[in-house]
Amino acid sequence: MPEERWQMTGSGPEAYERHLVPAIFAPWAAALVELARLQPGERVLDAACGTGVVARAAAARVGAAGKVTGVDLNSGMLEVARTTAGEAGQAIAWREGNLEALPFADSAFDVALCQQGLQFCPDKAAVISELRRVLRDGGRLALSVWRDIRHFPYMLALTSALADHVGVEASRRMSAPCSFGSADALRTLMKQGGFKDVQIRIDVLPMRVPSLEAFLPAQCVASPLAADIGALDERARVAFFDDIRRRLLPYMDDAGLAVPFEAHSVVATR
Repeated sequence: MPEERWQMTGSGPEAYERHLVPAIFAPWAAALVELARLQPGERVLDAACGTGVVARAAAARVGAAGKVTGVDLNSGMLEVARTTAGEAGQAIAWREGNLEALPFADSAFDVALCQQGLQFCPDKAAVISELRRVLRDGGRLALSVWRDIRHFPYMLALTSALADHVGVEASRRMSAPCSFGSADALRTLMKQGGFKDVQIRIDVLPMRVPSLEAFLPAQCVASPLAADIGALDERARVAFFDDIRRRLLPYMDDAGLAVPFEAHSVVATR
């Protein structure tokens, strides 16, 4: 599948922070920070920081003596990150930049974190090389990427419904988050990039939302497919969302939707 940068415009970043972060990315951020074993006073980079959920979790761990920096390619996501951290009283530095050419000096960080960003980068080897470059000797990298789509019932439901109601191209673009789901390829990339003590594990966390009917439209706004869904007429849009709900019925209970998300979580040493 051709790789592409998965960027959001307009109200997408705000919708991402409001809806996707609580349902999906905050629990995974907590798991990634735990995996990284952050210590007070450490210098931490959150690469592909998005709206900053990992950076905020990291800042709480390293404390006032530490320093957390978030970097992302998307200025809209960074603006939301800056506002959200400011409202929480957290002093986090934010930089716009490309993971394939990070705007930081060699050995600038003790720990680098990257949650669900690597799979969107065209030159993954360059990203790993850059993350290694900005880490001090003995520094740590912790990152996560979604597993292959066959392990991902929620994404299977979305991409299948997109193929049937919107088009194959839209379905292909929506599968991008699962485009680097091979543990073997990930391990090879890390080792060829010079990292040592590479440890990969499968993590499984549920996405739980009380109302799938409310979540689905918000989730579509918070994705690069907002325009595709917005172009559907009302009847087609209702049919699209109804199809997704039908496919996810096995994951519904009395409290709403509880569907498993699976990721490869990696920790390695520079």
